[in-house]
Amino acid sequence: MNTQTYIDSGILELYVAGALTAKENEDVYDMMLKHPEVTQEVLAIETAILKLTKEVAPKNRVISFETILSKLKNNNGDAQIIALNKPKNNWFTYTGWAATILLAAGLLWTVNEKNNLESKINTVQTEKAFFENRVNTINTDLAETKTLLNALRAKDVIAVPLAGQAVYPEAYAKAYWDKESNTVYLDLQGLPEPPEGKVYQAWSLTLNPLTPTNLGTIDNFKSNENKIFKLTNTNESQAFGITLEPAGGSASPTLEQLYTLGALQS
Repeated sequence: MNTQTYIDSGILELYVAGALTAKENEDVYDMMLKHPEVTQEVLAIETAILKLTKEVAPKNRVISFETILSKLKNNNGDAQIIALNKPKNNWFTYTGWAATILLAAGLLWTVNEKNNLESKINTVQTEKAFFENRVNTINTDLAETKTLLNALRAKDVIAVPLAGQAVYPEAYAKAYWDKESNTVYLDLQGLPEPPEGKVYQAWSLTLNPLTPTNLGTIDNFKSNENKIFKLTNTNESQAFGITLEPAGGSASPTLEQLYTLGALQS
């Protein structure tokens, strides 16, 4: 077997990997002593392993010699991959491969520690942002609740109870009318959730003659947790009513779907 055929056989890669028997290691070592080009090839394989280790490590946290040897196979022809066994009698091969393993292990440990630290930092930052948003939301909700309570408790606000009607006798609601700001707050906690395709619609009423004026539809009934809704009312209202209407509302109230009704006290 000539030197080039010997190099192309793949035995040198197995030698560097420590996958040969003691007798095979001795044979390779003898070839290295006799043929400088064999020695150069062994050194080139070790150098390639170091280079490939650096290329592979940042992308893959778990790296084995099979991964590295696979890349060598792609560049230097077919090579058989077998289980790793450290050579017993060849100090040159042992120290060469040990240096490669130590460098690769050190690089992998550094990369893994860096990735773990970055992951922990990202987790902490995500949790911090979540709690900051939660605190902001709570503060906003508290501010809105305080504003709402102040509005409902204002001295000149007129409270109007709205009783359930024939279509749903157990319904109840309450209107808080601030004439100074032309605002009416509707507490609709006592109404059932409207069916799909339907919305509640609020009406301002004058009684003689009975004249309804649309105050608007309650489009976000399901999503509003406290069920208190703010509407504009510029009318000289004598009563308030809530009907169930098709989505988008109606030009006049559907009396058969009148859920609550209440008049101002004289």
